Amino acid sequence: MAAGLRKRGRAGPATRAAGLCGQWLRRAWQERRILLLEPRYTLLVAACLCLAEVGITFWVIHRVAYTEIDWKAYMAEVEGVINGTYDYTQLQGDTGPLVYPAGFVYIFMGLYYATDRGTDIRMAQHIFAVLYLATLLLVFLIYHQTCKVPPFVFFFMCCASYRVHSIFVLRLFNDPVAMVLLFLSVNLLLAQRWSWGCCCFSLAVSVKMNVLLFAPGLLFLLLTKFGLRGAFPKLGICAILQVVLGLPFLLENPVGYLSRAFDFGRQFLFRWTVNWRFLPEALFLHRAFHLALLTAHLTVLLLFALCRWHRTGEGILSLLKDPSKRKVPPQPLTPNQIVSTLFTSNFIGICFSRSLHYQFYVWYFHTLPYLLWATPARWLTHLLRLLVLGLIELSWNTYPSTSCSSAALHACHAVILLQLWLGPQPFPKTITHSKKAH
Repeated sequence: MAAGLRKRGRAGPATRAAGLCGQWLRRAWQERRILLLEPRYTLLVAACLCLAEVGITFWVIHRVAYTEIDWKAYMAEVEGVINGTYDYTQLQGDTGPLVYPAGFVYIFMGLYYATDRGTDIRMAQHIFAVLYLATLLLVFLIYHQTCKVPPFVFFFMCCASYRVHSIFVLRLFNDPVAMVLLFLSVNLLLAQRWSWGCCCFSLAVSVKMNVLLFAPGLLFLLLTKFGLRGAFPKLGICAILQVVLGLPFLLENPVGYLSRAFDFGRQFLFRWTVNWRFLPEALFLHRAFHLALLTAHLTVLLLFALCRWHRTGEGILSLLKDPSKRKVPPQPLTPNQIVSTLFTSNFIGICFSRSLHYQFYVWYFHTLPYLLWATPARWLTHLLRLLVLGLIELSWNTYPSTSCSSAALHACHAVILLQLWLGPQPFPKTITHSKKAH
């Protein structure tokens, strides 16, 4: 009898746990609509999607053929450094000279040794698969803190994108390496670790310069929070890290390193462009066209800084003052203010880019759900937002690009930019509150 009682006692907790689990699953199924629409369930949906992504990424690696594009060139470039060449003008691969900063060299040097001098492609693919999952985790942490995007959208950000899976595990480009460091930087900024965030941001820039598209937004945030004097140490961290990483190459040939690693006038090939296919090639290559794009880029950035980001009622130059000396005391930066400013800054740069190549999709792919859903607009329903995401994905999956695919991409970008301009302010006006306080 006692033995029987003990047996039932042991089974009791397990039975209760199974019952509670069953109740939770039934409740989740009954409330599945809320589960997919409420941002507070982001982590739960993200966990399910990440588990699914493990299987999807593994399947892609083992079932879809790898395509060699730049990997061998990367390995040849870092092999030159391993062999003792520190003159950047002498470092090149099959696709041309080395045109990335020093951080790229060190990271891909590690990949060179981890993949048996770049010959073990399958190992490289598995490393990039881990990098892909790390990127997703960092992005989901950002979305969890902003609490703006309905969880059902994350399916389209993960499992439904063929192009992004291809960039990570079938092409092995350096763009994903830069972006995972950028998203780590954003998470550090959200945690109020500004020095570490700037350090990670600079490290991302040292892998590929596209991360500089986030720089105007970061500068605005630093000035808003610290003023000019307080922002200098953070900007100094970014600058010093670049010098330290590039020091071996700067000592050998400083002009060669700076002109190659930070070549802002680099010319792109028309045959690879995704966004300007509808233009004549002569116009695409013309310097006047590049200057016009740069002017438009800076103008739109300035408009957003003046009218969208800066909402205190004081002039924009008040950002240069110490926060304690401003007429309107600054409020703590919210997660949405940080993320909105950074993602918008990068997106404006994408809109006016001289050329977008297929691997550049990861520059802003994971930010698109936030840009579309964070600023609610009655005229842009869930269905229309999904249509915009679908058209963007279709444009990036059209190879070679066509006039129609490029035009569709620009139309989608225009819709998102209009949504960002007309939506609610990420930085609400505080001048009214200050008057009431007085």
